[in-house]
This record gives sequence, C-alpha cells and structure tokens, in this order.
Amino acid sequence: MARVLIVGAGLTGSLCAALLRKEAPRPVHLAVWDEAGDSGGRMSTARSPYNPQSTVDLGAQYITCTSHYAKHHQSFYDDLLALGILKPLTAPIEGMVMKEGDCNFMAPQGISSIIKHYLKESGADVCFRHCVTQINLRNDKWEVSKETGPPEQFDIVVLTMPVPQILQLQGDIANLISECQRRQLESVSYSSRYALGLFYEAGTKIDVPWAGQYITSNPCIRFISIDNKKRNIESSEIGPSLVVHTTVPFGVTHLDHHTEDAEELIFQQLEAILPGLPRPVATRCQKWRYSQVTEAAAHSHGQLTLHPKPFLVCGGDAFTESNFDGCITSARGSAYHPHASVTHLLPITRWLDRNGSPPSKPAPCCQRKRELHVISG
Repeated sequence: MARVLIVGAGLTGSLCAALLRKEAPRPVHLAVWDEAGDSGGRMSTARSPYNPQSTVDLGAQYITCTSHYAKHHQSFYDDLLALGILKPLTAPIEGMVMKEGDCNFMAPQGISSIIKHYLKESGADVCFRHCVTQINLRNDKWEVSKETGPPEQFDIVVLTMPVPQILQLQGDIANLISECQRRQLESVSYSSRYALGLFYEAGTKIDVPWAGQYITSNPCIRFISIDNKKRNIESSEIGPSLVVHTTVPFGVTHLDHHTEDAEELIFQQLEAILPGLPRPVATRCQKWRYSQVTEAAAHSHGQLTLHPKPFLVCGGDAFTESNFDGCITSARGSAYHPHASVTHLLPITRWLDRNGSPPSKPAPCCQRKRELHVISG
C-alpha cells in the first residue's frame, strides 16, 4: 500500500487529503502531520476554557465566493452548505467591501469546522505536534524526520506549510531544490498580524449595532468581530465572544515581542474604540507570522513539483492566493487558465494507479508562462 504524507493540517492539506482519498484508484495510507496542537492552520478556531461552546475565529473570519469561483468551485460550496458547515453571512459587517456577484458565508461551528470535515472525509491518520525537520531520499522513498520520534518513510510527500518553513527543512531536500525553484520559493512574501480572542461570562452585553467592523483610523486594530453575533448565536447560557485582528504594520512592528506584551497593547486600543467594554474571563492571543500571502510564487499554478520520483510537491496559498478558493485551487492542483500546468493530484493518482513513476519533471520555470489571476476575497 502506497504511503502518502501531507504536511500541514490547514485548508489546503485537509482538502488535498479528502480529494486524494476520493480519487485514489487503489487503497492508500494517508497521513497528515501538523506542528500545532489542533487542525485549522490559518483557519483556526479557539474555544473558551470555561465554555467550549463559546468560540472565536482567530484566522479567516468569513468566506467570500466571487462570481468567477461560483462557476468553478460550486460543488465545494454546495456540499458545505448542504451539511450546514457553511451558512450565508447575514449579520451586518460595517466597512465590508462587496463586489457585484459576491456571496459571503460564515461557519456556525467555527471556521476550523471546515478543516475538521475534510480531515474526517479523508480518513487520514492525523498527528499533531509533529514538526518536520528533515526530508531525505532513501531507496526511492522519502524519509521524513520530526523533532521527536523515529523517522518514517513515504512514497509521496505534499508540503502545505508556509514557504519559509519549507526552505528551513534540512536533509536531501535542501540540495534537491533547484536554483530556479529556490528563486520561486524565495519570491513568496507574507504579511504578519496578531489576533486576540476575548471570552465573556454568560449574560454579558456588548452593545454595538454590528457583528463586525473594519477599522480604518487606528494604527493597531483593523477588524473587530462579535463572533457569536456574526454566527447569529444568541444564548443566555453562552457568553459573547469577540475577536480583534490587528493591522499589518502593528504585526510587523511587534512580531518578535512577547505575545503577552502585544496582547496588552491591543486591549488598550480596543478599549479606546469600545469604551466601557467589560473585562473578559479568558483571552487567547495568536501571533500570525505568516498571515496572508502578499506575493505568490512566480510561475506557479497552484503547486510546485520539487521532485518527480519519488513525488515531492508544494501546495498552499503561496502558489495561488490567500483565500478559500485559492486553497481549493491548490488542493486540486488545477490552475485558473486552461494552458496552465497539469495538476499535482492527478500525477499522484496516476502513480498509484500504475504503481510506476510519476510524470516527468515539468519544464523549468523560466520556460513556463505565469498565469496567476489575483481575485480579492
């Protein structure tokens, strides 16, 4: 049985696992490793330590489907809507820019419920606290080492973590990445920011007319959401929850500061925007060193094949764009334009089908035309 490892339990990794389980022509052992303690990646949801029903989305707040992607990815939206994992966002979000044909959705159980759904569908062996440190080539297999425990061997490896973490990997992978590929990977850039979640006692009132608000006049805070209100959840047994996302300049300036220090500064600015805000019973501050991709890898079409045999591929929003549809595009390995490169998922399933070699290495990046269409979401 072929062994496939997907590194990263965010949206791209979880959906890739689900699609591979669905499309693989023969039984395959799927493993998903993530260095964090839970799934979600940058679509993570935090829970109050006092009431697990009180949650905040520390990453993506809602999902925007554009008219373009409504045609290409409709089946993904339909499935999630039919299961109740997604619902239309009807609560008022002040300052949100809407384009004609856009539809916004929220996740009633938290944005990470999407990732948990795909991981469940995949049937993968999901392991947390697995931080990959080395990838070596051993007898036509990938030997993957992590911080703790013995190394394991896989026939195929899919890397979906942030690109800087890929470039930090030790072992044979460092020498197998070509100069052209390294330039592509090094061209990727990210924004940085903090997210602060606040949990309140049941019965607490946060008297504002909106469920979310974009802030344009504060050097620290960019977005505030009353998360339970965003999800249309009003309950006398569940206290309100609030999440703050900082501006990128604040995130960059305080990137190497202690999280506790940044949290105090954010809370001070929040009190200035919402005077009289009660003190929360619990907080959760998240530093997003790699928040959103500001520059995607050049000459890529949702993925970058690092090695053809055994198969080693990179995926994620670094090869498309930082939104839900970008991750779908990468997970499918497809591209925006008919002339783009072949998918990475099809080579995997073909390899599994014939138990032979994956397709030959794609043309050098300098010979391939870049066709990255940036769609705001």
